[in-house]
Amino acid sequence: MPTRKPYNGSQRKLLIAFDVGTTFSGISYSVLDPGAIPEIFGVTRFPAQQVGDSKIPTVVYYDRKGEVRAVGAEAVQEGIDEIAEDEGWVKAEWFKLHLRPKDLNMEGAIPPLPTNKTAIDIFADFLRYLHTCTKIYIEDSHAAGQDLWSSLENQTHYVLTHPNGWLGLQQSQMKQAAIKAGLVSNAYEADSRISFLTEGEASLNYCVCNGISTEAFKDGRGVIVVDAGSDQSLHTYSVLTPKHLGGGTVDLSAYAQVSALHNTYEEIAIPQCYLKGSVFVTHFAHKFFEGKLKFLRGSRYSDPQQIKLITKVFDTATKLAFRGRIEDPMFIRFGSLADNDEKLNIRRGQLKLSGSTVGEFFEPSIRCMLEAVRSQKQAATKSIHSVFLVGGFSRNDWVFQRLKDGLQPLGISVSRPDGHVSKAVANGAISFYLDHYVNSRIARYTYGNPCSYIFNPNNPEHQVRSGQVYVSASKKRYIKGAFDIILARGTQVSETTEFRRSYWYTKTSREEMTYVKNEVLCYRGTVKDPRWMDVDKDNYVKLCTIEADTTRLSQLVQPQKPTTGKRKNKRLFFELNYDIILSFGLTELKAQIAWTENGQEVRSPARVIYDA
Repeated sequence: MPTRKPYNGSQRKLLIAFDVGTTFSGISYSVLDPGAIPEIFGVTRFPAQQVGDSKIPTVVYYDRKGEVRAVGAEAVQEGIDEIAEDEGWVKAEWFKLHLRPKDLNMEGAIPPLPTNKTAIDIFADFLRYLHTCTKIYIEDSHAAGQDLWSSLENQTHYVLTHPNGWLGLQQSQMKQAAIKAGLVSNAYEADSRISFLTEGEASLNYCVCNGISTEAFKDGRGVIVVDAGSDQSLHTYSVLTPKHLGGGTVDLSAYAQVSALHNTYEEIAIPQCYLKGSVFVTHFAHKFFEGKLKFLRGSRYSDPQQIKLITKVFDTATKLAFRGRIEDPMFIRFGSLADNDEKLNIRRGQLKLSGSTVGEFFEPSIRCMLEAVRSQKQAATKSIHSVFLVGGFSRNDWVFQRLKDGLQPLGISVSRPDGHVSKAVANGAISFYLDHYVNSRIARYTYGNPCSYIFNPNNPEHQVRSGQVYVSASKKRYIKGAFDIILARGTQVSETTEFRRSYWYTKTSREEMTYVKNEVLCYRGTVKDPRWMDVDKDNYVKLCTIEADTTRLSQLVQPQKPTTGKRKNKRLFFELNYDIILSFGLTELKAQIAWTENGQEVRSPARVIYDA
């Protein structure tokens, strides 16, 4: 197990990681004292829990006025459904998935949001609750806990985790929720006090800091981490006996060790994210029950509430008990001895299903994981020999065995870490900040800017786009619609690598030059060297806008006369020259603007703005 270095900061700090899962969430934290080796702690007491656990349900109940009435364990305690029905409360669950990128589409499977509530609203309410729970836990668990919290609350750094498929827009929305929740005061404070991390990288950190991965990374071999949902199946949660079995997403990340001496790692394939976690096993079961029972009109088993009850019992017991023996029947005990219907295989309050039918509910998730590992192995820049299966889904013996059997012919061994896998993401997020194991990542897409070229009438590419020609303030002819590549897909990028591009634009007055905006696009298609945005145009997607104040720079530019055009139209113009500097190797995109002043480079912060 690697030895953690002492904290080298000059001031005491509190570090908190929030792992907001699709169905269950957790919290880890560390108190950083200068010169001391940090420890990672988990919050293991929450309101309405009768037995301590490191996870609570990601559920919020709202009343008719939109006020929060119950959160977490409070929202699943005995009798809460009856209270909610009597009082007209509305449940918000799976709200995290409403932030997902548009290319992760499972509209029919994701519960709708409550009326007049956005995903950011609910995320903020839930973060506020987690923050309060952390405060109470620290105050009650540490000596002089109240003084500890009050002295460090405004020096707290937060790490928020998210699925591998989430990009800058989702991080921006989570940041908005954090501000609304009161974790930080404004966007500028959020930039310095909030970090983001993928669940896949958090899981790697957990494996490394617990000494699980040592053998697998020997001799330069690569490892794939499959985070098959670090949540719990919602209906399996009990305030007395919590059971863990997966969440909403399956995240895959591939890594290799760069230095055994310094214990550093690099991404060796583009991370992947799929909406195929354990909750979708229950979703497919629910669709099956609807198809099986609803056709019996007039039967009480066709009632939506009965189908909901049967689904809940399947999720609570049957799904957990299934071990892949397709020849053995499975039973869903949902009713009393008086419940009998031979046509539906209901006898003495139990719905009988064949083992093969239950296996079909699992099959999409298992097939997805097998195909995704094969794809990652093929794309990886290092040879893959091991898979670490983490998260609640890894507890299912049959899923684990299916993956072992399916990947063994490829020379890949599958293992699952022992211990508290439900804490893997939250603890791994703290380790990310403390240990910094990963220092190089893979570009997920090709990134660049829309730009214009000086028109060359002899260039065939320019000739076919002559309709895109325009005349600038300098009276030069330009052709628009070009794509300037900043970073190509699949490129290995270290955290310290900067990507710089030079830009200029012309205006007729300095007053028009006090602010610059540059769009950054990502190209998601298959063209290897995309240069024109009218080719495969549907795969160009706006990532963000880089905005910067250039008031100081605008005062340095001098008026110029056009060198072309009619003499009487030679109005003076100004040309602003600057560089955009982007850092893609971090877990969050960072930007700066730079220019030359008196022979020296000057840099200024730039904002990264994402459109909803």
